[in-house]
Amino acid sequence: MANRKMTKIFLVALLHFTFFNAFAQDGWETLFNGKDFSNFEQLNGNAKYKIENGEMIGTSRLNTPNSFMATKKAYGDFILEFDVFVENGLNSGVQFRSLSLPEYMDGRVHGYQCEIETSDRKWAGGIYDEARRGWLYPLSRNVKGQNAFKSGEWNHYRIEAIGNNIRTWINGIQCANLVDDVTAKGFIAFQVHSIHEASLEGKIVKWKNIRIKTTDLEKERKQVAVYAPEISYLQNQLTSDEIRKGWRLLWDGKTSEGWRGAKLNAFPEKGWNMEQGTLSVLSSDGAESRNGGDIVTTDAFSNFELSVDFKLTKGANSGIKYFVDPGLNMGEGSAIGLEFQVLDDKEHPDAKMGKNGNRTVGSLYDLIRAENFENSRGKNFNGVDKWNNARIVVRGGHVEHWLNNVKVVEYDRFSQAFKALVEKSKYEKWENFGTIPAGRILLQDHGDHVSFRSIKIREF
Repeated sequence: MANRKMTKIFLVALLHFTFFNAFAQDGWETLFNGKDFSNFEQLNGNAKYKIENGEMIGTSRLNTPNSFMATKKAYGDFILEFDVFVENGLNSGVQFRSLSLPEYMDGRVHGYQCEIETSDRKWAGGIYDEARRGWLYPLSRNVKGQNAFKSGEWNHYRIEAIGNNIRTWINGIQCANLVDDVTAKGFIAFQVHSIHEASLEGKIVKWKNIRIKTTDLEKERKQVAVYAPEISYLQNQLTSDEIRKGWRLLWDGKTSEGWRGAKLNAFPEKGWNMEQGTLSVLSSDGAESRNGGDIVTTDAFSNFELSVDFKLTKGANSGIKYFVDPGLNMGEGSAIGLEFQVLDDKEHPDAKMGKNGNRTVGSLYDLIRAENFENSRGKNFNGVDKWNNARIVVRGGHVEHWLNNVKVVEYDRFSQAFKALVEKSKYEKWENFGTIPAGRILLQDHGDHVSFRSIKIREF
C-alpha cells in the first residue's frame, strides 16, 4: 500500500516537472505567481487588490483615481496572454509599454492600454493611449472584433507587441491591428478604473493564467485577420501593408511636390510652412485665403480613401476639401468643393452658424452635421493642440467621413437628398456642386494656424 502511495506521489511530481520543464523550454514565463504581489507595485489610485484561488482580483472604489497593479520590470517586445472576468458596468484594461514618471503629470501612469469593458459600444480589445493621446484603435472599423468579448464570462486575451506592431485578440478573434512607435518599452499593469457612481462601488475584475513570452517571438506570431484593418500612426511614412494595398503619400513631408496654390500655377511663396515633417498654414487673423491661399493636389481623384492628420490651434478654422474644381471660383475666398470641416467647435463662432451643427468638426460643411455613429458619448475628437485624424472614403456616390477612426458622416452625393441639401445651402449657385466625376484634394487657408501631416491616399 505504501509503495503504491509513493508511486502515485512520484508520478504526480514527474508530471508537474515535465509540464513546467516543457513550459520553460517553450519560452513562456509566469508573470503573476498567484501567491503574492512581490513582483508588482500599486500605482496612482487606491482600489483594493487581493489574491484568491490564484487569481488577481481588483475591486472598484469611489473617490480614487485609476489604480494600476504594475510590474516592477519593464518589457519591450513580448507576447502576453491572460484570462479576465469583469463584472458588468465596470471598465478596466491592461497597460503595456507604460510609464510612471515624476516629471509627467506627477507620476500618472501613461501608455498603451488594451481595453476591457462591458459597454454597448463594444470596444474591448481596442488600444487606448492612457493619459496621453486617447483612442488609437477603437473597434469601430472591426465589426467582428466588436463581438469577441463575452460579458459575464471569462475571456482569453492575447497581446502581441513586437517592434512597432501592436495586435490583440480576444477568444481567438483579432481585435486591434495597430502600428505605432511612440513607446518601445515599459511596465505591464492591471487596471481598476476610477468610478463616480455609488452603484459601481465594490464591483470586481479578476485575472488569471497570466503568462508572457519575450524570446523567439517571430515564430509565435499569429496571422493577421483580413477583417482587422491596419491603422498606422507612423509619421509621413507608409507601412509595407499600406504599400501593398496601394497607398501613397500625397505629401512627402519635406517639399511642395504634388501641390500648388488653388489659384496659382506654383506653390504659394508665403503663408505656408514646412518644418520637421509638418505642413502648416500660418495665421493671418482669420482672413480666408488672404495670405498664402488654399493649396490643391496637382492630381485629380474620383474613387479613393484619404487619410490626413490635422492639429488645430485654439479657435482655429480650416478644412479638407475634395472634388474641388479650382476654376469654379477664381475670385476672392476659398476654392469650391465638398469639405470635411476642421474647426475648434468650442471657440470658433462658425460652430454655431449654419443649421443644426453642420459646420462643426468632421461635418460635411454647411450640409450634414457630424455625429458619433458608435454611441452617445459625443464625437471622438482629441481636442485642440493635439493631433486628430480625418478619413474620407469615396466609392462612386457613397461618401464617408471618419474622425479619429469613428464614422461621423455618410451620404450619397448623387442622391435626391443630397441635391435638396445643396439647394438650401451656400453652394446652390454652383452648378454640379459635389457631383463632378473627379476633383482635386484641397487644404484650406482660413487665416488660422493649422497643421497637417501623414497625408496619404489610395485609389479604387
